Formats: sequence, C-alpha cells, structure tokens
Amino acid sequence: MLRQACGFLLGSKAPFDRGLVLCILALLAVSVVLISSASVTEAFTRFHDSAYYLKRQLIYVAAGLVVFVFCAAIPTAVIRRYAVLPLFASLFLLVLVLFVGREINEARRWIEFGLFNVQPAEILKLSWIIYLSSYSSRRIGEIRTQLKGFIKPQIFIAVMALLLLSQPDFGSLVVVTAITFGILFAAGAGLLKYILTLSIVGVIGGLLVVLQPYRLRRVLSFLDPWADEFGSGYQLTQSLMAFGRGGLFGQGLGNSMQKLGYLPEAHTDFVTAILGEELGFAGMMVLIVLEFILVVKAVHLSFALLRRGPWFQGFAAFGIGLWLCLQTVINIGAATGALPTKGLTLPLVSYGGSSLFICMAALAMLLRIDFEFKSGQIGKSPRERFNQVYV
Repeated sequence: MLRQACGFLLGSKAPFDRGLVLCILALLAVSVVLISSASVTEAFTRFHDSAYYLKRQLIYVAAGLVVFVFCAAIPTAVIRRYAVLPLFASLFLLVLVLFVGREINEARRWIEFGLFNVQPAEILKLSWIIYLSSYSSRRIGEIRTQLKGFIKPQIFIAVMALLLLSQPDFGSLVVVTAITFGILFAAGAGLLKYILTLSIVGVIGGLLVVLQPYRLRRVLSFLDPWADEFGSGYQLTQSLMAFGRGGLFGQGLGNSMQKLGYLPEAHTDFVTAILGEELGFAGMMVLIVLEFILVVKAVHLSFALLRRGPWFQGFAAFGIGLWLCLQTVINIGAATGALPTKGLTLPLVSYGGSSLFICMAALAMLLRIDFEFKSGQIGKSPRERFNQVYV
C-alpha cells in the first residue's frame, strides 16, 4: 500500500494524478521562497537569526511530505469506517485549547507541542469534511426528501460555533459552515431548506459582527481602511501599498519594503502582499493558477464520482475542493481589500506547520480517491446508484 502511495515518485505505472502532485510540489516551493524573503526582518528582530522562520518552514515541508505519503496509503474505505473518530478528537482539542491554549494576538487558538503549535480549528475542517461526507453518503435519501436530514448537521455546527467563537475564530466558523452547506447541496438538499437556514445564519452572523466591537471594526476598516490608516485599517493599507508597489512584474525577489517591519504578519496571513510587491501581478497570477488547479481537479473528480455513485468519496473530494477554494479566496481577498480580514492561511503557502500538515493530509486523501477511482476500486454503475438511493 505504501509502495502504491509512492508510485508517482518511483516511476511506476500506477494511475496517480501526477499533475496534482507536481502542483502541490510547486506550491511548496513557492512557500519556501516566499517565507525566506518575507520573514527575514521579523526573524532577525525577534531571534537574531534571519533564517529562523525559513528553517522551521523547511522542517514543516519535509514533515508534510511524510504526512502526505502516509495518508495516501490509507484506503478511503478505512477512512469512512472510522470517520467519527477524527471529528471527536478535533472537538476534544477545541475544548482543550480553551484551557491550555497559547494566546496570540488576543486569540487562544494554538496548543504547543514542542517544535510546532497545533491549531485544532485546522484539524476540525478536514475531520468535518470526512464525517459529513460519511453522513451524507448514508443519509442521502433523507437529505433530499426530509428536513431532518438537512437539520441534523446544523446541530454539530452549533456546537462547533460555540467552541470556535470562544477562541475566537470567526473565519474558521465561516469556512466550516460554507463547507457544510456545499456538501449538503451536492447531496441534493432542496432550495427551500437553504433559504430558511441561510436566513437564520445571516441574522446570527450579523448579530455576531455587531455585538463584538473588534469584528465591527474589521468590517468598517475593510470598507474604508484609509479612514483609520494607523489604527484598525493599518494592516490592510500596508498590504494595499505592497500591491501598488508591485505593479505588473514586481520590484524583484527580496526587494520588498513592506516586509521591513511595516506589514504585520507578512509571512503568514499577508504573505500574498509580499508576493505581489516582489513579483507583481504576474507572480500573483502564477500562484492563483496553481491554487485554482487544485480546486478544479478536486471538483472535477467529485463530479465524476457522484455521477457513478461512490457517494462518500465524491462528497469528500467536493468538500476538499470547496475548502481550498474558500481559504484561497478569503486569504487573497483579505490581503487585497476585497474581503474583511479573517486570519485564514493560504493553503500550502503561508508559514506554519498545523495548516500545512492538514492540507497535505487532505490532498493525499484526494490523490487516494483519484487512484481508487481510476484503478476501479470504487465506482458504481448508474443502476447500482439508483438502487442505493431509492430501493
């Protein structure tokens, strides 16, 4: 099994999507180059070592590749059988982080484990995709025909909302909620259910923004960051200046001015601003295309699977694609001022181990699904699919 997972590296004829693997490796290479440039000033200021963050990111990438190979060796049938265990583990960590978590920037989202910090919200995203895909595959008829099939996952969302907002982590809650609605939509939930639920979620979301001053400030600074350019709008105005300096082809790799202490979190949430400044619009387009390829491959695979009937794998592929799409759009949207700042990482690119490991695990699962589909291990005929749902 492990040999099959490494087939693309060993040059075997196993039907792995080598294009997907090359795209992942390209994004990891972009990450290393960007972190080496964007983190120099902060690393030297804090640790007197300009390569501090680069060294750690290289360790994260190496460990992430090990995670990728290991997870690619796990059959999707095994993942489906034990789908509830990762979810309960992530919920336990979400509770634990409230008591022993490390507080950074007035948010308690990380649990220290030696070399790196674990962010339970990142684990939750993948574990929820796995569990909801399992639930939808088992209850697809109920989701399509009965309201309770659509409402049951919302109970979990309410529990997760309580835990995530206690950190607080409003951005992860938005992503998890959107993934839920996306997978249920792919399962065939009716439009009326969405109108009712989204109306309730919209009202609750609006209240959460209004009742918490920092969220309201973020929204207002997103609408007009220059109104308080040295206060709530500071980070966004610095990011916009970075993009403005970048122009079409950028100032050249390593020549960013904003990374010299002007732009906070330059190597994490706002790493795309440094990319835009140093490599310009052309560099941003390369990054967006690479992320877009991952999303397209995931969604295309999910459509192919759902037409033939292996529901769990189809929903999981769709959920992974939607997750990558949302985080990419939100991260770049926040850095360019198109969306409010949410503090979400850019998949495979932003600094950090927790997000990178979970992304690599999700993409390994996607690769495994593609392998099992192409090799004929999964897939039903249209008649078998009809019998599964309606008989």
